[in-house]
Amino acid sequence: MELEGKIAVVTGAASGIGLSIAARLAEDGATVVVCDLNGKAAETAAEQLPGTGVHHAVSVDVTNKSQVQEAFKSIIDRYGVIDILCNNAGVSTMNRIEDLTEKEWDFNFNVNTKGVFLCTQAAFPYMKEKGKGKIINTASMAGKRATPLLAHYAASKWAVVGFTKSAAVEFAPFGVTVNCVCPGFVKTGMQERELIWEAELRGMTVEEVQEEYIRLTPMGRIQQPEDVAKAVWFLATEHAGFITGEALDVTGGAHLL
Repeated sequence: MELEGKIAVVTGAASGIGLSIAARLAEDGATVVVCDLNGKAAETAAEQLPGTGVHHAVSVDVTNKSQVQEAFKSIIDRYGVIDILCNNAGVSTMNRIEDLTEKEWDFNFNVNTKGVFLCTQAAFPYMKEKGKGKIINTASMAGKRATPLLAHYAASKWAVVGFTKSAAVEFAPFGVTVNCVCPGFVKTGMQERELIWEAELRGMTVEEVQEEYIRLTPMGRIQQPEDVAKAVWFLATEHAGFITGEALDVTGGAHLL
């Protein structure tokens, strides 16, 4: 129970990687605030989390500064502290650069990058006041390597990596660490959509695309959300107390190819 008594805020936590992160932190004793654009899904997720904490759900659009500020104030009013912030909310679309729309570009950057900035900015003052805190951002393998058909998504995740490293330096004097995880081919609802999009764009079947993902993963399987959650748990504990500014690859080796 490394995280017993800790208050953890996880965005995009009603499904996928975010839900697995929330469950892993809760299982280890943290009280988790499930933040998601879908308020009802967030409530359902919070009710189903393991552990002994009285978990809580907050409906919030991470791209809206006033909503974010209000949400974090409500969390402080309720718990008095934020020990861990997991900026996980994310989206993707897929397209060739020549066909990419401004709407797609803005959508990816608003959620994936601006959302990380706004939530970090909202949480940091409380961590600074306490003199301690953990911020863990969900970036991507695409934030470190060329990713055809996902140039806009990749650019938004490269930005998350850069923001993470810069924030780590700024926040270190106040006892706050900032790291990110870079998942690979993770089996989520987002991946299911991407399989369909990529198959259509490349003239392949969904099964062929998925088989290629497995071939590109040296450990020989599609990654599960729990693989990412375990890495986030480590960064949230005192085992990682002297680690900051890192972009941890959690890919089964896919980033190496």
